[in-house]
Amino acid sequence: MLDLKLVRQDPQAVADQLAKRHFTFDVAAFQSLDEARKQADIDSQNLLAERKQASKKIGELVKAGTPIDEAKASVNATLAKIEEQLSELTAKAKQAQEALDEMMAGVPNIPHADVPEGKDEADNLEIQRWGEPKTFEFEVKDHVDVGENLGGLDFDLASKLTGSRFSVMRGDIARMHRALTQFMLNTHINQHGYTEVYVPYMVNKDSLRGTGQLPKFEEDLFKIEGDQEYYLIPTAEVPVTNLLRDTIVEAAEMEQGLRFACHTPCFRSEAGSYGRDTRGMIRQHQFEKVELVQLVKPADSDAALETLTGHAEAILQQLELPYRKVLLCGGDIGFSSRKTYDLEVWLPAQNQYREISSCSNFGDFQARRMLARWRNPETNKPEYLHTLNGSALAVGRTLVAILENYQQADGSVGVPEVLRPYMQCDVMKAD
Repeated sequence: MLDLKLVRQDPQAVADQLAKRHFTFDVAAFQSLDEARKQADIDSQNLLAERKQASKKIGELVKAGTPIDEAKASVNATLAKIEEQLSELTAKAKQAQEALDEMMAGVPNIPHADVPEGKDEADNLEIQRWGEPKTFEFEVKDHVDVGENLGGLDFDLASKLTGSRFSVMRGDIARMHRALTQFMLNTHINQHGYTEVYVPYMVNKDSLRGTGQLPKFEEDLFKIEGDQEYYLIPTAEVPVTNLLRDTIVEAAEMEQGLRFACHTPCFRSEAGSYGRDTRGMIRQHQFEKVELVQLVKPADSDAALETLTGHAEAILQQLELPYRKVLLCGGDIGFSSRKTYDLEVWLPAQNQYREISSCSNFGDFQARRMLARWRNPETNKPEYLHTLNGSALAVGRTLVAILENYQQADGSVGVPEVLRPYMQCDVMKAD
């Protein structure tokens, strides 16, 4: 949620900044709703003052010679009329505030000054590349064929169990999927200073509103049928960031910021992706990620984004997977983000780089929605935290990248050196 004080100061400037996202902020509608709310409050205050004065009038009338019963009747009639007007104004103010809240809940974050202009992913800015794509002396297979030839990937069986966009893994491939998760968690906890957390895989509406998935993106979510309004999490970002909802963190805890690492399954309806990546594991309804979340002081958030992105890059580098880092343009950046880097891993079968991690700085946008704050020792007052998160990494897509980049002519797949202690083998072969 944007800072309403900032919007009120110069709504046109906010509209101009949001135009970088190709989002139209209706300045006139905002001002109309805000003025209606403000006027209702002013009118209410005036009536409260009238009510206070009317209450004093009984004594004045009696002193002037009016019989006490007559004085009470006269004043009570006035008070009743004031109460009726107050009730109407209260409802009007509430209606105006709810309309304003609804409008602002659908307004995305203001992009960082570093965010480049652009309409879609084609306009994203490449920052750097790491590693050289391997040259193969045989016909490269995609991960579906590689996995099926190993006997470890089965999409038909998953379709029978559930439907499309699911997979069944077995044997060495299931083991590598687990190994990747352990390797990522161990690296972030032991080398990068994150605290591991375990969280529910279902959340309530307040949690989803806090991180910005609701109300705008409900169609992308899986809602649980039942007495409670629970949703399956689309990413660990939702429950982990909400650990600080309605919380004030003391300054002593904020010296290095708060860092959490969490492994969860993720569930997405992929409502807007029909026809895209229907083959294989690139875009599924259920997948797993190791998510990094940081909550930091405002002055530290720009540097924290670089650090967090570096932690995701470290996983790709240790796995020796070629990748590139891109800065998302205004038209491609996420709703809640003010600045995002995507890491895209090289997939030889597609002959292109594909997203494997998205690392974002949200500024105070999520914190305002969640009331996540820290106590600034200079003022001794609560201030909004800045929140960040990033996938480090999407486990399934990392598995895809290994199957394609480490495939060998005989159909086997080499095991990256850092995973060999977890796998207890150097190569995966068909059973």
